[in-house]
This record gives sequence, C-alpha cells and structure tokens, in this order.
Amino acid sequence: MPRLTLKIALPIILVGIFTILALLAVEQKQLSLSFYIIILFLVVYVFFFGLAIGQNIVFPIRKLLDKAIKLSEGDLSSRVYLETKDELSELARAFNKIAEELEVSRGLEGNLEKAVSVKVMARTKDLEETITALEQKVKNRTIELERLIEESQKLKNDLNGRKTETSQLKKDLDEVKKKVVGRNKIKQEPVEE
Repeated sequence: MPRLTLKIALPIILVGIFTILALLAVEQKQLSLSFYIIILFLVVYVFFFGLAIGQNIVFPIRKLLDKAIKLSEGDLSSRVYLETKDELSELARAFNKIAEELEVSRGLEGNLEKAVSVKVMARTKDLEETITALEQKVKNRTIELERLIEESQKLKNDLNGRKTETSQLKKDLDEVKKKVVGRNKIKQEPVEE
C-alpha cells in the first residue's frame, strides 16, 4: 500500500475503530453475539472505507505526479484529465495549461531556431559568394601581375641587350671616328715632292 494512501486511510480507520470501541464500552453487559458480528462487519467496513477514501484521494495525485514526471523528462504532450469537481481537477487544468504553454513555447523556440538557421545560411551564402568573387579578383590580379612581371623581365632583358648593342655601337662609332680622323689627317698633310 503506498505511503500517501496509508497516511490518508489510517486516521479514518483509527477514528472508525475508536468510535466502534466507544460504542462497545457503553453497553458491554447487554450485548449479544449478533451485535459483535455487526461490530466486526462495521470494523471491516470502516477499514475498507478508509482505504477507498485514501485511494480516491491518492489516485488523482499519483496521476498528476506521473504526468509531471513525464513533462519534466520532455514529453510536452503529457496532459492530465481528472473528472473530479474539486481542487485536484483545478490543479490538473493548471498543469495542462502549463504543459500547453511549454509546448507552444518549445514550438516557437523551434521556429525561431529555424528562422535563425535560414538567416545564417542566407548570410553564409552571401559571404561565400563575396569570398568567391574576391578570390577570383585576386586570381585575375595575380595572373595580370605575373604577366606584367614577365613583360617587365623581357623589357629588362631587351634593355640590357640594347645597352650592350649601344655600347658596341659606341665602340664601333669611336673606331669609325678614329679612322675618319686618321684619313682626314692623311689628306691634310701636304705631300712633299
């Protein structure tokens, strides 16, 4: 027998038995066997009456407790339906309202997470497109810079070649000048006869 049932039934049973014993004490000498049998039935009746009352009170409480445990474990669809017209049914309605509000709240939270997820994905996609465009620009600029470096190297090589040619031409020009000056000197000297 559960403890709560015992806590409720025991006082009822004890009061019933005390009342019966009080009745026995009043007229003990004039009592017949049939009276004792009736008292025995009355004691059994009080005992089962106390247990029944205890069960009637404990059953809805246990039902509420079981549903509360399920709710605490995350089962938001957990509801309690009591057909009593007392405070326990009011407690069950309050419990159901709390469970419903938790379920709605969890649904809103899920929708909010989905909305945030969609926004994050959209922003991530935008950023990926921007990164891809920037990477392409960097790649194009790198190719252009490599081409310019290559052209610069060719121009440098051409310049070095031209410098070499120019210095060779200067040497050749100097030699030609020397020869021309040498011929002009020969022509200017009088011939002695």
